[in-house]
Amino acid sequence: MSIFNPPLPGKNHSHVTWGRTYGCSKGLALAKAVEQFSGLTLIITPDIQTAHNLESELAFFCNQGIEIYLFPDSETLAYDVFSPHEDIISDRILALSALPKTKQGALIISAGTILSKLAAKDFILGQSINIAINDQLNLEIFKQTLVKAGYQYVSQVMTHGEFAVRGSIIDLFPMGSNQPYRIDLFDNEIETIRTFNPETQVSIDKVESFQVLPAREFPTDEKAIKRFRQNYRIQFEGDPNNSVIYRGVSNNNLPSGIEYYLPLFCEETSNFFDYLPDNSQLVLIEDIVDIATDFENDVFHRYEQRKYDIERPPLHPKQLWISSDYFEKSIFKLNTIKLQQYELEQLHRDQYNFDAQALPTLTINSRIKDPASELIRFIESSGNKILFLAESPGRREYVLDVLKGFQVTPTVVDSWHEFLVKDNSLAIALGPLDNGLILQQEKIAIITESNLFGARAKQKRRRRRQIRDAESLIKNLSDLSEGSPVVHEDHGVGRFKGLKTLSLSGIDTEFLTLEYADGDILYVPVSSLHLVSRYSG
Repeated sequence: MSIFNPPLPGKNHSHVTWGRTYGCSKGLALAKAVEQFSGLTLIITPDIQTAHNLESELAFFCNQGIEIYLFPDSETLAYDVFSPHEDIISDRILALSALPKTKQGALIISAGTILSKLAAKDFILGQSINIAINDQLNLEIFKQTLVKAGYQYVSQVMTHGEFAVRGSIIDLFPMGSNQPYRIDLFDNEIETIRTFNPETQVSIDKVESFQVLPAREFPTDEKAIKRFRQNYRIQFEGDPNNSVIYRGVSNNNLPSGIEYYLPLFCEETSNFFDYLPDNSQLVLIEDIVDIATDFENDVFHRYEQRKYDIERPPLHPKQLWISSDYFEKSIFKLNTIKLQQYELEQLHRDQYNFDAQALPTLTINSRIKDPASELIRFIESSGNKILFLAESPGRREYVLDVLKGFQVTPTVVDSWHEFLVKDNSLAIALGPLDNGLILQQEKIAIITESNLFGARAKQKRRRRRQIRDAESLIKNLSDLSEGSPVVHEDHGVGRFKGLKTLSLSGIDTEFLTLEYADGDILYVPVSSLHLVSRYSG
């Protein structure tokens, strides 16, 4: 069965199963399924790493205009004393706000994450604010509104959920946004809105409007605080002032880990299925129900360990998570595609095997006499049209340089779709995919960096500072000498030309100076040093 024409479920809660989904064939097949379905495709993965990988694959294979959301895991354990990172909360709130109005697209979530209960759908949608040029805005009232929505008043905005005021200028980093905004008031009227760089504080582009979503996934205004205090005294026996949670909330200082008391802030809770639009289909990766059951057992185990904690008494798991039984009933109400990596041996009705095949070993081994012998043999004998993938422009330059040493010269293409229509037998594109594959029927092979250089630590897909291999990270500026070749993650190979101090918005900031072809200069803030690594070609 061709991946380019995947069999889809019909109507009335029907189900299909796809087998032999090797390598990145899951993403390729699901991209077609998402494009052919006029609604939301909910994809449930066994873990968050699979979700991140699938997000990258769908972004690479899908046509432009298809909305793809990842609902991230909180990256905390049940009843943890830590709160999720602001970037994680931002992505979660953005996904929740987009779900009910998504006309065509996909949302990816892990099995453990989808069991969590949420604030009522009306809270996320009802608390959003639209800000536009020429709107009337009372500064003091707006500041109070932001604080009630969970935003923090700071001196300089750096991350999601923060705002700052300097005279008639308001800096604000809304949840769900890729960048912060600078509002310039003339009296009580919004005169201009610009985006700005939080690291340099330099204004960038003018915009007409933007949306402000709440800073937390649950209400934190005065009514919600009062509701929390009442519910807490009903829920737990003894003196509530013995609890660091109760004391913190009462003083309007929400402590870390407060997310595990969400139901106490809400009049009622919802679950993820309540947020889904009516026209939705479901995708299950592997045996999701068993994974949900294991997660539920782990949660109850952690509850038993913590239920006598006086300072942080835990809520019962039934108040914070839906049961695995309820989860199983909910997923079978939707038209479903189930994916299995292994080959389905005895095909029944609505079961299909794709023509995908795993790649042979193609690793470039510098320890042997002919490091790329397996790769060269595959290129010459397979008869496939081959696409190499690199994670970033800088990595692409490195891969091209390595392949050139073995007389392999792929043509650079901008996308998967450009590769399909061009006649080049060898091509290279940007695509942060983990595993390649062979499409036997189409005579196409995809080879990733992991296939060429072996498995390595993958970068997080969120907007966080990324961690690199210790040998390639420049830990100290003294590691660089003027004229040394370096690789910028987004701009490729250039030469380090020293440090330079520039004054931006009245603030002196130190920059690395990188020189590129034709004398082009790139200034990289020292705070973004993590984007630069040694060139090792």
